[in-house]
This record gives sequence, structure tokens and C-alpha cells, in this order.
Amino acid sequence: MEDNYKLSGRSKLSYALGAVGKDMVYMLSASYVLYYFQDLLGVSAVAMGIILMAARVFDAFNDPIMGVIVAKTKTRWGKFRPWLLIGTVTNAIVLFLMFAAPPKLDGAGLTAYAAIFYILWGVTYTMMDIPYWSMIPAFTQGGKERENLTTLARTCAGVGSAIITVATMAVVPMLGKMFGGVEGNAGEIVGFKYFSLIIAALFVLFTVLMCINIKEKSTAEMKTAGVGEMFRALVQNDQAMTVTLTIVLINMSIYITSNLVIYFFKYDFGGTGWNKAYVLFNTFGGAIQVLSMMAFYPLLRKKFTSLQIFYICLAMAVIGYAVLLLLAFTNMSSVFVLFVPAFFIFAANGMLTVITTVFLANTVDYGELKNNRRDESVIFSMQTFVVKLASGVAALVASICLSLTHLQSGTEVSAADAVQDFSAAVTLGQKTGLRMTMAVIPIIGLIIAFFWFKKRYILTDEKVAEIAADVQKRRAAQ
Repeated sequence: MEDNYKLSGRSKLSYALGAVGKDMVYMLSASYVLYYFQDLLGVSAVAMGIILMAARVFDAFNDPIMGVIVAKTKTRWGKFRPWLLIGTVTNAIVLFLMFAAPPKLDGAGLTAYAAIFYILWGVTYTMMDIPYWSMIPAFTQGGKERENLTTLARTCAGVGSAIITVATMAVVPMLGKMFGGVEGNAGEIVGFKYFSLIIAALFVLFTVLMCINIKEKSTAEMKTAGVGEMFRALVQNDQAMTVTLTIVLINMSIYITSNLVIYFFKYDFGGTGWNKAYVLFNTFGGAIQVLSMMAFYPLLRKKFTSLQIFYICLAMAVIGYAVLLLLAFTNMSSVFVLFVPAFFIFAANGMLTVITTVFLANTVDYGELKNNRRDESVIFSMQTFVVKLASGVAALVASICLSLTHLQSGTEVSAADAVQDFSAAVTLGQKTGLRMTMAVIPIIGLIIAFFWFKKRYILTDEKVAEIAADVQKRRAAQ
């Protein structure tokens, strides 16, 4: 560790690389497991929905348990780094196996394979994710240094997600042709196997570099919260409850679309070049999302309050979805037209990620003033829980949509699959069901979030400053 525990540029870069690696892995699983097993391998959409929902909820409840295990760990290398390495290596192996399903499996066997490895993936990811975020106090002095490092890590996590969003469907077909000599669906099956191997290797490399370059302080303490403690803190802190449910509604709305957008390009937007259009759309959207977190939000914050930006973002997202729905019912043929709704949706999503984290932080002082107890670790543990819960619900909704619309190509593919227009055999009714699910349901979710939040959230910038001052006075008097 550096003198006086001051972080070096190498330490910051190493921690940031860890965030990039772990969110690359997370996004690959979150965005493409459903597509891989349901569309490419032919597993039932309903079965996949149940698997994804159950695994995410189980994983969310598993977080506090892993927190307790890490807190009680004592080794010569510290309490965090051993679990970071163990979790990363096992998760990387499981990730590769998950996207390398044996070709002889089908039916119940393939469904069981998907369930086993997706649940294992969630458990092993938790093994490294919990110590990753919990170790910040173990090598920072606190205050501005800790805040800046957390912001850097969150931003780099967004970069990792954006890399997967942009690169996956550009690289997967290339790898399928390179290693399997096939294209189309068959090529994608092979491509996902080797792409997951590359991402898994980068994940391990980045984590090893982080563990080498970051040293823990022996005095570091880790506070953990059980599920019961989380819910008690929410019940006693009405503002934390308000923000938490708002996060669930927003994330669920966004995740429904992110799960279905590849199906939109493949079966609705269509054409033999749907893959290139999808990659171009994601490249634009990923860039806008990162830019909104790093530039748009700071610029808007100079002129507007956090509450005003929040409502602006909700309005942007609703407008984006409405435009997307309208465009879907036109005879559009250019992906560039879709950049208009993409800008509104991706920019709003990036800024909402930052703002809701700020709102959650505001509830900590409020809870201390109201309950005379500071539940900082409990409140922020809840953020991971609700994000996973929202993604599970969204996956189930997306799976039900796919089941009702019968959108699935399966494994019966031909040599001409590479130039096949999958949308040619899809009826208007199927396309309408897909469009309504990926646009109308998110609009409804965002509108509910708006009214819920507006009615119950009271922590304006002025109120937050007032509460912070009152908390300081109370501490000084004790």
C-alpha cells in the first residue's frame, strides 16, 4: 500500500479495470443468456423465464449471506482478495460452460443444463461482486478519495457493459465463421462459445491485476446486512422505500426492452442485414449512455436540481419509447431513423443510473435524523438486491412475450441461414405483440414510477442540505 494509504494512479486504474471486467461478464449473461438458450438452442421461452426469474431472486437473497462469509474471512492476503480471485475464476469457468452447451442435449436435458449453469453463474458472480464493492473502505481513506473511486468504478462498470452491448453481435458471427466454418444461427452458437471464453479470460486477467496492485489495510471492517435488516430499514425509512421501489420500476422497464431489442431487429426490423443494423444501433446507444453519465448529467446539474433532471430523464425515456413504437408501425428501412428514440432512451437510462444512486444516498442522512440510526451499508446493500429483482421480473415478462408471439428460430438451420430474412415468416400480429411489450409496458412502468416518486419523495436539494446540517448538530451535541 502506498504511503499514508494514498491511492496511486496504478491502484485506481487496477480497480477500474476490475469494474470493466466484472460488468462485461454481467452484461453478457444478462443480455444474451435468454437469446442463446431460447432462440438459438430452442429451450422453451416460459421455462427460460422461470429459470431467470428464480435464479435472480435467489441470487438477490444470497448477497447478504456472501457478505457475512466475506466479513468473517481472515487470511494473510486479507478478507476480500481471496474471494475476489475464487469468485472470478469459478465464474469465468461457469460463464464459458454456460455458453458452450453440449450439442447433443435437447428438450428437458438442455433446460436442466441452462438452469444449473445459470444458477451457478449467479452464485459465483456474487462471490466476487460483494467483496469488490465492499473492499473500498479497505484501501481508501474515506471522504473525497472514496467518493471519487466509487464514481470511477461505477463509470468503468458502465464502460464494461457498453463494450458487450456494442461488440457481442459484431464479434460472435465472426468467431462462428472462423472456428466453426458456419454462419447464421449455427455460427452464432459456435461464436458465443468462443466469445464467452475471450470475455472470461479478460475477466480473470483484470481481476488478477487488481488483486496484485491493491493492498488491504489490516484494520478494515466490513458491515453486512441480512435480508430482514434490509426490509426493517426500508419500513422505517419511507424515503428509502420510495427510492427503492422507483429503482425497481425504472430498471424493470429498461430491462424488458434490453431483453427484447435483439428480437426486434431479427424478427421485426428484419432483412438479411439485421445483425449489422443491431450492432450499429447498440454502438450508438452504448456511446450515448456512457456520454450521458460522464458529460450530460454534470452539464445539466449546473442548471437544474437533481429532482428536475430526474423528471426530465423520465420524460425523455417515455418520449423515446413512444417514438420507437410509432416508428415500428411505419415502413422504416434505415436503422439511422431508430437513432432518434435510441438517443432519448439511452441518455435517460445513463443519467437515471447516476441520479437514483444520489437519491438513495440522500435517504441515509434522512434515516439517521428520523430513526437516530445510520443504515448506510443496509441501504446500499438494498440497491443490488432490487436491481437483481427488477432484472428477474423483466426477464420473465420478456419470456412470456416470446412464448405468446412464438418468436423462436431454434436449431433447425440451413446453409443459407446467413442471408435469411427471419422477419419474412413473422406475422403482423407477432410483430405487434413484440412492439407492445418492449415499448408500451416500459411506458406504463415509467409513468407509475413518476407518480409514485412525485407523491412520496420529499428530499429536495434544500431539504437534503437542511437535514445534513441537523445531523451534524445532533452529532456535535452527543
